[in-house]
Parts: sequence; C-alpha cells; structure tokens
Amino acid sequence: MRRFLPVLIAALAAAEELPMVAKVEFQPFAAQAIRVLQSLDLLGEPMAAADAAELRRIAGGTGGAAEVQRMQAILDKHCLVGVNINPESRVKVQQGAAAPELVEQGWRAFLVKVHNEAGVTAVLAIDSPNMGQLANTPAARTGRMWLDLQMFNKQPMKAHLSGLELEYRILSVFSKDAGKREGKLLFDVGQGSQDLGFRNEVDILFAAKPSAKIAFRVLDWDDKPTTGGFEIRDERRRVYPPQTKRLAPDFFFHPQVYRADGESVSLPPGNYKIDYSRGPEYRKRSQTVRVMDNSPQTLTFRLERWIDPAKLGWYSGDHHIHAAGCAHYDRPTEGVYPQDMMRHVVGEDLKIGSVLTWGPGWYFQKTFFEGKENNVSTQEHRIRYDVEISGHPSSHTGHICLLGLREQEYPGTHRIEDWPSWGIPILRWAKKQNAVTGYAHSGWGLQIKDPKVLSYEVPPFDGIGANEYIVSVTHGLIDFISTVDTPFPWELNIWYHTLNAGYRAKISGETDFPCIYGERVGLGRSYVRQAKLDYEDWARGIREGRNYVADGKSHLIDLRVNGIEMGSGKDVTLTAPGSVKVTAKVAALLDETPNEAVRSLRADQKPYWDLERSRIGSGRRVPLELIVNGQAVERREIDADGTMRDVEFTTRIDRSSWVALRVLPSSHTNPVWVTVAGKPVRASRKSVEYCLAAVETCYRQKLGRIRLDERADFEQAYDFARKAYQKLLVETPDN
Repeated sequence: MRRFLPVLIAALAAAEELPMVAKVEFQPFAAQAIRVLQSLDLLGEPMAAADAAELRRIAGGTGGAAEVQRMQAILDKHCLVGVNINPESRVKVQQGAAAPELVEQGWRAFLVKVHNEAGVTAVLAIDSPNMGQLANTPAARTGRMWLDLQMFNKQPMKAHLSGLELEYRILSVFSKDAGKREGKLLFDVGQGSQDLGFRNEVDILFAAKPSAKIAFRVLDWDDKPTTGGFEIRDERRRVYPPQTKRLAPDFFFHPQVYRADGESVSLPPGNYKIDYSRGPEYRKRSQTVRVMDNSPQTLTFRLERWIDPAKLGWYSGDHHIHAAGCAHYDRPTEGVYPQDMMRHVVGEDLKIGSVLTWGPGWYFQKTFFEGKENNVSTQEHRIRYDVEISGHPSSHTGHICLLGLREQEYPGTHRIEDWPSWGIPILRWAKKQNAVTGYAHSGWGLQIKDPKVLSYEVPPFDGIGANEYIVSVTHGLIDFISTVDTPFPWELNIWYHTLNAGYRAKISGETDFPCIYGERVGLGRSYVRQAKLDYEDWARGIREGRNYVADGKSHLIDLRVNGIEMGSGKDVTLTAPGSVKVTAKVAALLDETPNEAVRSLRADQKPYWDLERSRIGSGRRVPLELIVNGQAVERREIDADGTMRDVEFTTRIDRSSWVALRVLPSSHTNPVWVTVAGKPVRASRKSVEYCLAAVETCYRQKLGRIRLDERADFEQAYDFARKAYQKLLVETPDN
C-alpha cells in the first residue's frame, strides 16, 4: 500500500470539496438516499457500516434543511465526482473526495453527486476516451484503453434523473491494469448539454491495486475433490470477484461464486473473510485470509456435510430452474449455457436440475432441448432441458411445468403466440408423451386472508399459480403442484382439499430460479426415493409420490404406515376402523442463534419455507406433525441438531384417509393412503364444497381470456369438473 500512498495523496489534493446544495426537500431526497444504499448492497459494495447506519437513522426521521446537509456530508465522502447541471442544462464536473482507488481486473463502485439546477429528467450519461472493448483492443492502443465505466441504472435506482435539485447516482469503474493510470471522465445529459471550456470532463489519477491469483483446494467431507460455493468479502464487506459485469458461470446477482478444486479467484492485497458451503446439506463455515501482495497463494477448504440423503437412496432435485429471463439479463434474448447452469447445480450439490425453457429466451434456449439428459451431466449430477408454459397465451390459467417431454413444440405452432389460450389442451398433449405434469409457483392467485391450513376461504384464482388445477385434477391430467416458492398456506390449502375429496395429485419442491428466488438453485427441493440416480425415474418418482419436499434444512425419510412405503403404489388396507403405526427417519439442523429477521416474517413474505420459521422459542427444537386428512392429529418436538432419529406414531383411523408428516414450513411428505372397509377417501364434505365453489370462481376469472374457437372445449372441461365434484358431494358424508 505504501507505494500507492503518494498517488492517493496527489489524487486527493486534486479533489475539491463538493458544494452543499440548499433548498432540497427532505422526504424525496431521503428516499433516494435509501435507494442508493440498497443498490450498493445489491452490487456487493455496501457503504461503510457507520455511514450507512447514520444515513438510515436520519432518513427515517422527519427532517429539514439541517438533516439534508448532514446526509450530504456523509454521501459526499463517497463521491468520485460532482456533476452540476446549470439552469441552461449545461454540465460541468469536478472531482470529489472519494479515494480513486481501483483493483486490477475488477470493479469499484463510487457515488456521483448531481446538483440539478435545471430539473432535467434525462439520463446522466458517461463516456471516456479510455474506454473500449478491452478484450479486442489493438495492441498499439492498450495503454490508453484501460478502463470501463458503467452507471448503475437498474432497480432500485432509475435510469433517468428524477428532476430533484439533488440526487446521487452510482458509477462503477473497471481497471484492466494494476498501477497508476489517468482516466478522463465526461458527463452529459444529452446533445448540447456539455459546458464550454471542457468543464463537463474531469481527469482523475487512479491507483489500481495488483491482484493475486488465489488457488482453491476444495475437498468434500471424504477428502475427495469437489465444487463449493464461496462468498468472499473484504473488511468493508465488499464482494469479490466484484459482482458488476461478472461473466457466466459467475452470476452478477449473486454474492457467491462456485469454484471447483484447483480453480482460482483474483484478490488485491487486503484481509478477507470467506464463507463457504455446498447447499443446505452442508454446514456453513468461514475462513479468513490475508493477501499481502500479488504473489500466488493456495487455500484449502474442507466442506462439512451434516446429512447425505442420497446415501440413503433419496436424491434431491429442483424441477424449476431457468437459464434465461428474470435476474439473468435485462433483455433476456439468450441467457446462459448448460455448462453454466451445471456449475450451479453441482455447487449446491443438487443431484437433479430441471432447466425449463419459457417465454424469455424461448427461441434460443429451446435449442438445448434433447429429450434426454444434457451431455454436461455426470454420474452424480444431472440436468435436463424441459419446458415451463409461461409467457404463453395460457399463462393466466396457471404456469405449467412439463418434465420428460419427447417433443417441446405444441403441434401446429410456429410462435409462442400460436399456443392454446388455456392449459388443459397443453396437459393433454404432454400426457400423450407420458410427460410428468405440474403447476409452477402454486400459490399465486390462491392467496387467502386466513393463514391457516385448512381454510375454507375460496381464493380469487386471479394469478399464474395452480389456478386451473382445481379443474385439471378431475381430468387426471395433473401429477403434482409445486411448493416451497410461494406462501405455504396458499399452496397446501388447495392440495389438502383435493386430497380430502379423494384425488391423488402429489407435491414437489421448486425454486423458480432466478425469478422467485435468485439466491441459488435448490432452495426448494424434491427428495425422491431411487435405486440409482436417473432423471426420468426421478420425475416419475414425483408422479408416484415417492418424494418429500423440503428447503433442505429438515428431512422426512422413509415414511411408512403399517410398513407400506410412501409412493409404493399400495394402500394400507384395514377391514375396520383401527390404529396404524407411522414410522420415519427425521433430521433437521438449525443454527444455535435464532434469526429473528426470518422468524418475524408473515407467511406471505420470503423466504416462504424456512426451518427458522419452525423454531420453538429460542432453542433448537422444531415441531414434527402427523397429518391425517389435513389436520394435525399428533405433534412431537424434535431437536434440530443435525442428528437423524427414528420416530414412531400410533394413531387411530376411523375412515378411509390420507396420512403425511410435516415440519411446517420446512418439509412435507406426500401421503400414504389408508383404505378402511374398501371405501374410497371421502374425508370432508366441506372440502368438496370448497372445490365446487373454486371451479366457479376459476371459471369466471379465466373465461374472458379464452379464444372463441376454444370456448366450447373450455366449457365442456369445466362442466366435467363441476359434475365430478357434485358426484363426490353425494358420496361424502356430513362430517
């Protein structure tokens, strides 16, 4: 650092104190300052903790001119430049107080103070003669073309200036080289806004720290080489490699990167804390490291697994992952490649990843569909490209996951717009291919005010979740509904009611990466019982119900009722009412310290499923519930210390019923069916009445968006569902 000190002193001497701006209204200025803090966090370059806390404290009050000045004083310390837009919309620039310190082959974020006397609402643009396509710059020009610049205009920021007298913007600066470099920065707000005498530009002497190559030895619990997830932060909590403009397979919307044994990262001199793990089946661990200079180093990371369901024949999978759209790109015409998604699947030790092609990126991503496992798959991890019906004309009736397709194009279609305007024709087409069919993010459109399960409140059916499920389940066209990525009362409520009516659709766990959850793949999982890892059998296992769903932090393994395995295709048969024995292996892991931020959330706030929500008091115990016909009939507290335990319940069954286990909201089994005296399950008349009312609500919501040439088929399908529930209503006794 000593050799950079003279450079920084000279640079700071060149900086001037940015002028305070008076007559700024407190409320909109405070709101914009909070968006700046949020954006810096998103970029992995959070403001110094003390400054951020003081800003939030001031912004949370009812301030005036004095508070505006105090906030400016804090923000100005982090400004690389100040931009003045005079009443004639002319732009002039001066250097600010922030140290112009960069890092070789990395990005740094700075603030830009904008004094907008003209009240313009154009985009603040930046340019530099030192910018260029660095990878393709001719050798003769590499000395001049050494930097890249980018204004951060994404949410929660806005692309255009607000017109407020004062606001702050975020500028990210990339350095190709190490050492001292002078850069020229030019700002404008449109043609003709440049001030005279070169005053809209500023020359800044930067000092870029050289980076060291840090090789990673990544060893699994058995000392075999593997891949892990690593979140690397310096003493200011800045993320490395810098998130801005990361290249796949490193995603810019992640603080973590995934590295296999023998791979590396580049770090400038400094002190770092590295958090590492490999998905929810591993404990989170940390390591500190000091990088003295740019000399290569090697670090060793040994991962610690707390549970291994695959060793017991239960293989994890996420049936809803995207390689394009949502967080991937602003203009998702393409997305990322199979090898990029495979990196994330392996890094989270997700055994199966269903990469679903959907509306955004459809025409490019569908080129990876093969009707089989993708060729980047390995013996231990598999991915396959399939389809989500989303962004299609039928989306309003519910997004549909189609797993194991042989053909991905609906007959007679050339564009997405040609597909049917409702879901059941698509389900029929998929079933002809023997595909496994299910509804995505089931809770959307099924929201209810009552947060309990079972609730008899009929939801509005006005979203893109398991809306038309209430109809398609009567046609035998649906294999599962998805859970974990929407509020659990909304997901489970409709499923419980249809189980009580006697229908046997299953549940599966999903993440909807990176749309609902962008943090990582596999936040929602299905653990399927298999003799060996195989994608088609895994998907078939969801259809058969030989799976439990989980966030990976609790596990309900080998559920049996009177020795009959969940998903075996066999019912427990009783000749008369009597008792049954329920057994399973159960394990869970909570941190010793409660996470109050998660515990205090409402059911409709993310994360929707998380073991932390299940914690009893301040200890490490969670409730295990035995569910019969949607009701918790027994409850037992288990220690969430990572130990697997055998559990056993004995409960009385008076009529044909379904039986399941849950740790809510963290894990849930599929049911085992118990038939008494040969009668079908007709568990609740109120549930059937709910289903019948739900068909009518769904019908009214969807009818107006059905094409005229499809109306007759639509009417027949809904009428079939009405008659099916009316028949069940006759067969179901009052209870």
